[in-house]
Amino acid sequence: MADETTGPAGAGTEPIRVMVVDDQELFRRGLTMLLGVEDGIEVVGEAGDGIEGTTLAAGVAPDVVLLDIRMPKRTGIEACKAIKEAVPSAKIIMLTVSDEEADLYEAVKSGASGYLLKDSSIEEVAQAVRVVADGQSLISPSMAVKLIDEFKQMSKPEREHVPGLRLTERELEVLRLVAKGMNNREIAKQLFISENTVKNHVRNILEKLQLHSRMEAVMYAVREKLLDLP
Repeated sequence: MADETTGPAGAGTEPIRVMVVDDQELFRRGLTMLLGVEDGIEVVGEAGDGIEGTTLAAGVAPDVVLLDIRMPKRTGIEACKAIKEAVPSAKIIMLTVSDEEADLYEAVKSGASGYLLKDSSIEEVAQAVRVVADGQSLISPSMAVKLIDEFKQMSKPEREHVPGLRLTERELEVLRLVAKGMNNREIAKQLFISENTVKNHVRNILEKLQLHSRMEAVMYAVREKLLDLP
């Protein structure tokens, strides 16, 4: 039986309310138009800079906000923090041309649940909206590869340093797969467990590490030498 509480959109459910914030008007309008015809997605507003975007988000309370990073007046990173403060329930996806790891890290620390490059297809953007609306995280595959490479470098020195807070072997398995950019369904299939079990493991990981998102958990775990990537 399907879990009706986890599906963000579909038969009998409300559409996912999306807002687009980007200073490039042509890109913003095009994205708004294309998302508007996607099943289960409703675009409820658009803005051309971070300040306007924050104000609009506070007014319309979107489920998901697509944010550019490089914007005038207030950057996407700054806007991400402000929108999360104004609308804590809103999920943020950074949609940007920047493939710099530093921007990804700052986005995650600011509360973003997703990070996509602007060369993503409309199908990939729509899927990202659905995934983060469902409480998961998603980043562009090319950025996931960069993250894993960075994780490997971070993992090498001082391997013996491990904080007292320990994850179970199963939680570490889940964390490794999250680090590879896999969603709950893919993790469940890989480990031969249910999606609900995966969600419980992720919830336990976040509680143990006192963090707020899946991506934060991965970054923290590698930094603290909890994760041994191949």
